[in-house]
Amino acid sequence: MATWLKEAITKEKRDEAQKQISDTVEKLLEDIDKRGDKAVRELSERFDNWSPDEFQLSEKDILSCIDRLEKQTIDDIRFAQEQIRNFAQIQRDSMKDVEEETLPGVILGHKNIPMNRVGSYVPGGKFPMVASAHMSVVTARVAGVNEIITCAPPYQGKPADAIVAAQHLGGADAIYVIGGVQAVAAMALGTESIKAVDMLVGPGNAYVAEAKRQLYGRVGIDLFAGPTETLVIADQAVDGEMCATDLLGQAEHGPTSPAVLLTNSMELARQTVKEVEKQLKTLSTRDTAGPAWENYGQVIIADSYDEMLDLANKLAFEHVQVMTEKDDWFLENMSNYGALFLGPRTNVSYGDKVIGTNHTLPTLKAARYTGGLWVGKFLKTCTYQKVLSNEASVKVGEYCSRLCKIEGFAGHQEQADLRVRRYGREEA
Repeated sequence: MATWLKEAITKEKRDEAQKQISDTVEKLLEDIDKRGDKAVRELSERFDNWSPDEFQLSEKDILSCIDRLEKQTIDDIRFAQEQIRNFAQIQRDSMKDVEEETLPGVILGHKNIPMNRVGSYVPGGKFPMVASAHMSVVTARVAGVNEIITCAPPYQGKPADAIVAAQHLGGADAIYVIGGVQAVAAMALGTESIKAVDMLVGPGNAYVAEAKRQLYGRVGIDLFAGPTETLVIADQAVDGEMCATDLLGQAEHGPTSPAVLLTNSMELARQTVKEVEKQLKTLSTRDTAGPAWENYGQVIIADSYDEMLDLANKLAFEHVQVMTEKDDWFLENMSNYGALFLGPRTNVSYGDKVIGTNHTLPTLKAARYTGGLWVGKFLKTCTYQKVLSNEASVKVGEYCSRLCKIEGFAGHQEQADLRVRRYGREEA
């Protein structure tokens, strides 16, 4: 049976914090829904100290942001977007429209139809999350979305140049500098100056995630998301330095980001705890990573690989870094995860920034029923049917009539019976 060398705070404390966030977000959404642009501006002033003449950037504004960046930065953005675009295209190419004659004279099919208008939120108030622009905008563009708008908060009192460049180079049609709940609400609900979108995508802080949850149904969303999660599954194939580095590399996302080591080695567990404490002394983001590790970090020692697998599937974490002598075994047998990072040569940061897979992934155990953002999220798979012969319509109609009668749906039955009468006569 597994033992815990380190445990996180209780579920009750986490639920209490979430209740406060939920109540706050509900009031903000109600205000924005009622007062539109005026509420958005007031909230932007309140939370970001930001109230420009126009929230939408002009073409001149966008080019000025790009011109301020070094050539190497632009090249790096283009490289990352090329990797993401390539993999998104591979995914898109795997999705085929279908049409088959399933019975003589009966044609069934489906089409993969892109969304019309998508809103992408790019977090960037504390850290300018350039990569999030790639993940949503580039992927939506590959999917064929007709119109993509983006929102990102100001960074240090002005638009974040690198985020603006990534949004523009990725293919955004309109770029707004708005952050937080007010941004996702404006895109989802629509205001006097911002036309409502059909779908919201992109990560954000706890308030943004809760806003997306509450807005779901008014618009589509990519997935329900909470704080970034990372699970490191390791054995004696690696050392404590690498495990600690990979844990803290994700704990720095936010003070409520869970970082968990799952191992079958007590020696590695103790070594990792010591290494985390050592690295926190010099890590520049220790003010964020430290509280995350203290309150949400865990170290779990399992008795066997089978128990490690069972616990990992129960945790159903967003990022799972596997560094063991049986990496491929975990790939074959794990079922609940957002994304796997196999072997010590890769890591979550590669996936977050550049390697090509999407970094918008399920948290809070949502990996039990969904994967992350991918090109298919921007497509609606819609079916259609055609009946080409009288004989086929009569055959299907006779079955349909009897099945409708069982259910007591007289109107449905008459739809079928009308075809049987009309096309049966014509057959005769």
